[in-house]
Amino acid sequence: MQPVIHVDHLCHRYGKHYIYKDLNFSISPGKIYGLLGKNGVGKTTLIKILMGFLRPVSGTCKVFNEPSHALSPAARARIGLLFEGHVAYEFMSIRQIEKFYAPFYPNWDAGIYYRMVEKLNLGPNHLIRQMSCGQRSQVVLGLLMAQQPELLLLDDYSIGLDPGYRRLFLDEMRNYLAGGNRTVFLTSHVIQDMEDFVDEVIFMERGGKMMNSRLDRFKQEFSCYRLPVKPRIPVNGSRQGVRPDMPKDDLLKACPLLKNIEVHPTHWDLFTFAGKSDLTLMLDAAGISSSHIEQVSLSLEDAFIGYTGRYS
Repeated sequence: MQPVIHVDHLCHRYGKHYIYKDLNFSISPGKIYGLLGKNGVGKTTLIKILMGFLRPVSGTCKVFNEPSHALSPAARARIGLLFEGHVAYEFMSIRQIEKFYAPFYPNWDAGIYYRMVEKLNLGPNHLIRQMSCGQRSQVVLGLLMAQQPELLLLDDYSIGLDPGYRRLFLDEMRNYLAGGNRTVFLTSHVIQDMEDFVDEVIFMERGGKMMNSRLDRFKQEFSCYRLPVKPRIPVNGSRQGVRPDMPKDDLLKACPLLKNIEVHPTHWDLFTFAGKSDLTLMLDAAGISSSHIEQVSLSLEDAFIGYTGRYS
């Protein structure tokens, strides 16, 4: 099956600062992909490249098997795009903007648009510039869903949306996906929205390093183990735990199966794809007693922070 998006050895930079040096991934049709990463790793830049607004320094990027920097009008009509910020023609009214957009999209469904904007309880002649940020966001998302595109690119769709409208939008996306072999590629800072929605997660790190996994597999295999900090004055001869003065990087070097470590006053949280037995063997080999280590349950947001690390 031909991928909807295919990126091969992509390299891009701003001046001397490289965003990606060797980015590679493919997106298959009919799935929901969540792109996760800290601010500044290049998520919005990637969407700009996919739409042809930026041309990469080297490598290839194809959407519907066409070079992204030279997409045909027919290919663009198959894509629904939402950029961070929810830009709209603010001088138009609710009705005018729907009439303006409709002729550009062969699969336009005005019913979807009006079903979403009627939740605003505003008249059809209400001007967009007289709306709040959240209300404008709802209009833009209604326009997007009415297009019924084959590929939805959503760059932080949740900006300005209250929890109730985020839930409504996710319900509309489920209806959209039920209508055929459609694909969603989204970013969001509201990680909990993704937990029961996306099929696959793509973690992006600085420099373009990526990890792609089925969401259910990631949640099953990525774990957190809590290791107590050894008391400075041993209690009853206890030697369990990690020394409070041990540099975190020393443990990362000694235990290469660790993805990340979060240091707290009373314990360290160790994040890994390794099983408990393999982890305890490495800790014991590094001279750290693992007898009191325990596994901690993780939400998707916990796992995201554990995988990417907190801001320092």
